[in-house]
Amino acid sequence: MSVKLQVMTENSVSTVVSNGVSTSVPTGMTRLLGINLPIIGAPMFLVSNVEMVVAISEAGGIGTFPALNYRPIEKYREALSEMKKRTKKPIGVNVIVNKSNTRQNEDIKIALDHGVELFITSLGSPASVIRDAHKNGAKVFCDVTNLEHAKKVADLGADGLVAVGTGAGGHAGPISPLVLVPWLAREMKIPVILAGGVAHGSQIAAALALGASGVHIGTRFIASTEAGVDQAYKRAVVDATPEDIVMTTRVSGTPAAVINTDYVKKIGTDLPLALRILKEHPLTKKYAVPLIHLLGMKSLEAAAVSAAGEKPTWKTVWSAGQSVGLIDEIMDCRLIVERLMAEYEAAVQSLPRAGRL
Repeated sequence: MSVKLQVMTENSVSTVVSNGVSTSVPTGMTRLLGINLPIIGAPMFLVSNVEMVVAISEAGGIGTFPALNYRPIEKYREALSEMKKRTKKPIGVNVIVNKSNTRQNEDIKIALDHGVELFITSLGSPASVIRDAHKNGAKVFCDVTNLEHAKKVADLGADGLVAVGTGAGGHAGPISPLVLVPWLAREMKIPVILAGGVAHGSQIAAALALGASGVHIGTRFIASTEAGVDQAYKRAVVDATPEDIVMTTRVSGTPAAVINTDYVKKIGTDLPLALRILKEHPLTKKYAVPLIHLLGMKSLEAAAVSAAGEKPTWKTVWSAGQSVGLIDEIMDCRLIVERLMAEYEAAVQSLPRAGRL
C-alpha cells in the first residue's frame, strides 16, 4: 500500500509516496503554472524537441523549447500541434525578443492559437510578449542576470524571473546563483527560478531554501534519450567535468558556456576585434548586437548539419553548463525527473536540524 507523508521545506510542502518520489511540491511557480513539480526543462537551441517537451511535462514539470528550433515556420506549427496532441499538461515556448528574430510576432500568435501556457523570453524587451500572452491567460517568465533587468521586466508585467547565474549552459550570467536568487527573491514580488548548474535533486532543495520557486534545468536533459542531438554530444556531456566548460563570446556576442573542444581551443573564446568595436560603440551597438546574435545562430545551425572538415560541426561546438560534472549516464527524461525528485527528498530528509548543544 502507498503511504503518503508530508515533508516541509522553506517555501513548500512535498507530497511523497512510499517509494520516496515526490508527486507534488507546491511553490509559487507550480501554482502559477498548474504543474506538480518545480522543474522547467530549459529551452535549448537545436536540442529540445517534441519528445523532450512532452516527456518532461508528463513527468510533472514543464517542458519548453525555442520556437526557432523549428524552421520553416510550418514545422513550428506542426511541432506545437503534436505536443498538444500528446500531452494535456502545460508546455512552454522560448522566444528571442531582439531585432534578430523577425519571426517573433508570428511565433507568439501561433503559440497562443495552440494554447501554450508559458513563454520564456530572452535577449531583449518582453513587452509585446507579455501584452499578447496575458490576453490569453498565458504566463511570461523572463531571463535575467541582475536586479536592474529584473525590475524592468517586472514593471512590464512579467509573471516570473529565470535567474541565470554562473554555471548555466548557454548564456550564463556573472553572479553566483547562491547570491542571485536570494537577492532577487528579497527584492521582487514574483517567483524567481534558479538557472545554472542544477543536475541533482539536492540542488532543487537548495534552490527552494534560497527562496527560489523552482529550477530551470538544461544540461541534464541533453544527456537524455529524447534529446535531438548526436550521441557523441550526449557522451561529451557525460564525460565532461566542470573544468571543461569555458565561456565564449564568439557564438552570439554574449558570453555563452560551451565544452572546450579542440575546435573551441583553436578559434579562441573572444569576439573578433572588429565586431567587438561595433558591439561596444554607442552609435553601432543597437545594430551590431542583433546582427552578431543572428550570425551566431546561423553558424550553430550550419554546424548542426555540416560535414566533417574545417567548419565546426555540432560534434565540436557543444553548449553545456558546469553541471556536466554531476551527470553520469544517458536516461529517459521521465526517469531523470523521477531521480531528481528522489534525490530532492533524500536531501531534505538528511538535512541536520538545529538543536541545543
